[in-house]
Amino acid sequence: MMVRLVIALLIATSFSPALAQTPDPHAGHTMPAPAQAADPHSGHRMPAPAADPHAGHTMPSPPAGGDASPPVPADHAAERFYTPGAMARAREVLRREHGEMTWTTVILDRAEYQPSAGGDGFAWEGRVSYGGDIHRLVTKTEGDGASGHIEEAEVQALYSRAIGPYFNLQAGLRQDFQPRPRRTYAVIGLEGLAPYWFDIDGAVFVSNKGEVSARFAASYDLRLTQRLVLEPSLEANIQAQDVAAQNLGGGLSDIEAGLRLRYAVTPEFSPYIGVNHARAVGGTADSARRAGEHVRETRLVFGLRAWF
Repeated sequence: MMVRLVIALLIATSFSPALAQTPDPHAGHTMPAPAQAADPHSGHRMPAPAADPHAGHTMPSPPAGGDASPPVPADHAAERFYTPGAMARAREVLRREHGEMTWTTVILDRAEYQPSAGGDGFAWEGRVSYGGDIHRLVTKTEGDGASGHIEEAEVQALYSRAIGPYFNLQAGLRQDFQPRPRRTYAVIGLEGLAPYWFDIDGAVFVSNKGEVSARFAASYDLRLTQRLVLEPSLEANIQAQDVAAQNLGGGLSDIEAGLRLRYAVTPEFSPYIGVNHARAVGGTADSARRAGEHVRETRLVFGLRAWF
């Protein structure tokens, strides 16, 4: 084994010069860079483009077309199935319902009977309106009484204009028939649907004697079912000064609160039962005490709400 290893080493040593690399014939020489052709455009400038003859000018607008408008089509497809008369009536209804419609609404908010040991009472409140979506004429009336005698009664004639989706601005006149002495008032007010579905109605009155007063009313419909509705309400009257002729004191003069439960037999016809509390305050209460009248009164009420 050792002999074979020694022989192999001797053979490798004898052939080592032949394994040397042949020298590179190009070693130490640098290849010259290839010559580049001269740019025929070097040192020359391209001429500037010719000026645009239309630069700085505005092209005139083409004249408006003078051709007549095309005729309104008369070959309505629906008239293949309906008579021209029926289609004309339908188009008239469509035209009115898209902005040219006027209608009349009559609403009786309260027509009620108030039994009492000291004399049965009654009250009413309603309105009639005529017009369109924006402009309307409105007549309001309300009043109350007892033992067959009217104690308070008034009528308002107002112009009403919508100032948004939910509110109407109103202005006009109010005439009182009771109590006496009678008064005529200029009216400016606001009514509508406040956030959270409160119906509100507020107005300022200036009488022909220069007396200033205000009224605010609010109500809310709480639907217990689709037909059964519980309605709390509140009304307050404010006087800017004492009105001795009508026994009214300055400031808050009276408050009336009610709670009525009505049942909608039909959407237009709703009988109700409830309770109503009225109270005079301030100088008005003092005048009532001197006259021997009640300052506060709570009554059970039966009534009807309707509209058409």
